[in-house]
Amino acid sequence: MLLCEALSRKLGRVITLDEIGLPAPPLSSKDMLGWRVDTLAALTELGRVDVDAERRRVLSTAAYSLAALTLPSDRWWSQMAERGRARGAAGGRTVSRGDVDAVHDMMSLFSRVDQRRGGGHARSAVVQYLGSDVASFLYGRYADDILRRDMFTAASELSYLAGWMAFDNGEHNVAQHYFNIAVKLAAEADNPAMAGHVLRAMAHQAIDLGHRKRALNLASASVDGERYKAAAPRERALLGVVYARALAVNGETQKAARALLRAEDDLSAATGGDDEPGRVFFFGEASLAHETACALRDTGDLAGATTQFRRSVRTRKASTFTRTHAVTLGYMGAVQARQGEIEEACATWSRALDAMEGVRSGRTREVAAEMRAILSPYRRRSVRAVRDVDARAKSYLSTFA
Repeated sequence: MLLCEALSRKLGRVITLDEIGLPAPPLSSKDMLGWRVDTLAALTELGRVDVDAERRRVLSTAAYSLAALTLPSDRWWSQMAERGRARGAAGGRTVSRGDVDAVHDMMSLFSRVDQRRGGGHARSAVVQYLGSDVASFLYGRYADDILRRDMFTAASELSYLAGWMAFDNGEHNVAQHYFNIAVKLAAEADNPAMAGHVLRAMAHQAIDLGHRKRALNLASASVDGERYKAAAPRERALLGVVYARALAVNGETQKAARALLRAEDDLSAATGGDDEPGRVFFFGEASLAHETACALRDTGDLAGATTQFRRSVRTRKASTFTRTHAVTLGYMGAVQARQGEIEEACATWSRALDAMEGVRSGRTREVAAEMRAILSPYRRRSVRAVRDVDARAKSYLSTFA
């Protein structure tokens, strides 16, 4: 592995053991998730797995690792920053500011596709770009450490996006691997705000998968110390509202309420501009309202949740953030159904299904499946709205078969 890294630096591209005629020891899923494994070695291996159909199938069907949610010690973070500073001193291609800007441009492009069409679109393109062009930059030579840190942060953002798209598409073990590498890259960049951004995503995933205590541990880490302090106000609001959700699912209702108020205050302080990282472009009033509604729903405040879901739907630009718009409508319909308002829920779900046209997302699939499950007891009552929504949800789900 050291020989590969030396050659990669000299030639300015990723060199694998296969290319130099040496057998590559396979890294298991557990190996790649280890906090001590070399960041770039893990990224290279994961990229190779993800573009190989058979190996990717194995990775996709492997179990989501609860052990990997235990975060390393404070000392690990400082060691990773030191390791990062040791990179880029010699060998490899010369990396310019323009290269960093190019990675940000690609990140922006892929992020907008994800927001509109879901994680099932274009993820393979993200993975290939990350594992080829971006990986070669990471092995490169930098004029100064500021430039290196910016490139490692950009790579962390792209690895986070690959993970988020996999998470959105229901590929949870794959997502966990990319989140894990994104944390490592952020640590090597010595960028606590970026690390907090990824830990927030990991907490969100753990909430959705029902791992409540671990979700709270991750969310607490995301808002701890410099991860919160170094973040821009918009990002602080994002970290804070997911922290509130983690508190809510753990029954910490009063703490959740305080966290929601702080997130509101943080978003109110956001002004946009050059000092705000592009990775939070999607987070505004509509997203805050969506997450707030989820927290209220999880504490049993269904009326409050409905109000916030309506606020989210009203303030979101649906043509740009189509996937989340569909999910919000789906969640709102489920809350209305829980309140006994079946016909109103069907009207909301009909709008959700309209928005799902052309969206490929595990979360929209889950929403459609939940519609059918909730409507199951009503199918024999010959209610037209129930029949129509059930048929449309069934048709949507069939497109993923």
